[in-house]
Amino acid sequence: MLSASTAPDIARLEASFAETYGPELADLPVRALAFARDATRAEGREPALERGLATAEMLRVQGADPETVSAAILSQAFAGASLDLAAIETAFGADLAGLLKSLARAGRLESLGAGGDPEQLRKMFLAIAEDVRVVLIKLAERVIVLRGLTRADEATRRKAGEETMSLFAPLANRLGVSELKWELEDFAFRFTEPDLYKRIASQLDEKRGDREAYIQRVIARLHEELEGMGIRATIQGRPKHLYSIFRKMRGKNLAFEQLYDIRAVRVIVSNVRECYSVLGVVHDLWTPVEGEFDDYIASPKANAYRSLHTAVVGPEGKTLEVQVRTEEMHRHSEHGVAAHWRYKEGRRADQKFDDRIAWLREVLAWKKDLLDGEGGPRGARGLFDDTIFVLTPQGRVVDLPAGSTPIDFAYHVHTDLGHRCRGAKVDGQMVPLTTRLANAQRVEIMAAKQGGPSRDWLGGHYLASPRALAKVRQWFRHEDFGVDMATGRAALEKELSRLGATSYSHDRIATSCGFSGTEEFLAALGRGEVTSRQVEIAVRGESAPAPEPDPITVRPAASGTSSGVLVLGVDNLATLIAKCCKPLPPDPIVGFVTRARGVTVHRADCVNITSLSPDQKERLLAADWGKTGEAPFAADIEVVSLDRQGLLRDISEAISRERINVTAVNTLSRGVHAFMRFTLQVPTADAIQRVLRQVKDVPGVDTARRI
Repeated sequence: MLSASTAPDIARLEASFAETYGPELADLPVRALAFARDATRAEGREPALERGLATAEMLRVQGADPETVSAAILSQAFAGASLDLAAIETAFGADLAGLLKSLARAGRLESLGAGGDPEQLRKMFLAIAEDVRVVLIKLAERVIVLRGLTRADEATRRKAGEETMSLFAPLANRLGVSELKWELEDFAFRFTEPDLYKRIASQLDEKRGDREAYIQRVIARLHEELEGMGIRATIQGRPKHLYSIFRKMRGKNLAFEQLYDIRAVRVIVSNVRECYSVLGVVHDLWTPVEGEFDDYIASPKANAYRSLHTAVVGPEGKTLEVQVRTEEMHRHSEHGVAAHWRYKEGRRADQKFDDRIAWLREVLAWKKDLLDGEGGPRGARGLFDDTIFVLTPQGRVVDLPAGSTPIDFAYHVHTDLGHRCRGAKVDGQMVPLTTRLANAQRVEIMAAKQGGPSRDWLGGHYLASPRALAKVRQWFRHEDFGVDMATGRAALEKELSRLGATSYSHDRIATSCGFSGTEEFLAALGRGEVTSRQVEIAVRGESAPAPEPDPITVRPAASGTSSGVLVLGVDNLATLIAKCCKPLPPDPIVGFVTRARGVTVHRADCVNITSLSPDQKERLLAADWGKTGEAPFAADIEVVSLDRQGLLRDISEAISRERINVTAVNTLSRGVHAFMRFTLQVPTADAIQRVLRQVKDVPGVDTARRI
């Protein structure tokens, strides 16, 4: 049986639906109401329906669409009970069923709000939501929950307040839902700091409703004055809520009496000239407060924020803050580098995430256009297509590249756990190690007591994270160190024999080649990371005659397009890409006729070409790039950076953002600096330049160049 108040509430809500949406569009939430009413009545869960009604009304006032309101009703009505999504889809359509499915997934995070990294939780919440309307519904639901906790025990209130402050209030702030934001913050403040809340509340000389009425009187007076001057303006008002008062007092070490923006209005006009005209009107109407005028139009803030701020003694002798800006300034402050939420939270910018949040805020602008026949936005699918958020068994949030597997997860948690990974459970079920993880899944790794990775992980579908792939390669490099060192020692002895310098110190050669130890040098030589030319220069100096270039990739015969290189006047002769300079399209190139290997193709500025003797220069041929196809070319880059933990990971991730494959890495630490060489597979030289720009943006990197 419905409570005595519920039936009238349903009737009033149905009437408000018809008034807000019109008879046709109101049909969906009305049917949702009837569906939820019948279900809750049959199962004796009338309080759930009452929460749904309150949430729906709040969202309707916020300007939400009929589908969002309907989802809120059904979500609350079936909270904690079995939700038959198939029945929902049959009755209301696939879109509404999808909304409810996303709501159920997002609900799994609410219990994590008081623990873990708040920023990660917020990002995960948005990623799981898939549709921005899910976030809006969860925020409204949270407000209704908090309203019902005013008489709960202290422990319950404090826990709810902490969850709200860490997860929900920042999301409302970022999405610009100010009416929900201030209520969430005030409730959280009230529950977590009850004494401070009461102290500030007692200092206010009037209730919030009285302050709002005061603001409306100020707005009406300003409208009257500005219309008389022919200035069309949008005027917004806001009485400052309690938590905001507390933050400003604490952040700026101010007494309550020093706050001049407890009441504030914002005037938005068309141009800068009108900004100053409005300022003059405000100062004519009310007495300015000395020292409380800031001209951020003439002198913008460092983040490019522009506006006029002034404080006046307004009607009834009460202080009032007035902000004046143009429409363009307002858009910039809300969505640009001076976005209000970033200023409030005072956190380090994450541009990629900021862009997504700005887009979400634009999506929420459907309020006035919703009923114009266009249906409003259908959500924000694909917001975080490149990132997934999963949970450890302890509930900690881990972000991974999209497509990651349990092995990627294991390496993210700890390198040793990745090495010893032998199996995994996802949401309690054993899965293959190639399983692609999805948002909100809980992952548990089955690890051996000892052991290392499988070589199979370097191929196939085992790894998606460049970080994990680098760690596996590093492990095998260490394992193969002895073999590489033996190979390098044999190669060095062979080269020294050719040079007639068999007694030359291996240590001196290693030092000349930039290695701190002989063993590391020999291993690098064995892996092919050090060339015979480098060894010759180390023994004989830069004046050593350049040997015939050592090519690395044999390509088909020449003047045809299959080779990728056109050599003037040569036909049916093999062309090879020189290993010493590794030219890439569109590098200027020349061909060098070898005695046994056909034509090797060099960069025109290659040291082995510029140092040729006059006799050798007669063997040069003009060359140009033909159709290279899709086959990648090898290229080397050198990075010099301040050494720090995580440097290799960060550079690898920067390279992976350009979808470039790394085939070899050589690192050397000297003092506080790290010297790194990466061999990449790239299609053109332009790709190298894009990679270098990404690498140069990595914190600590001094130089990044192609070699």
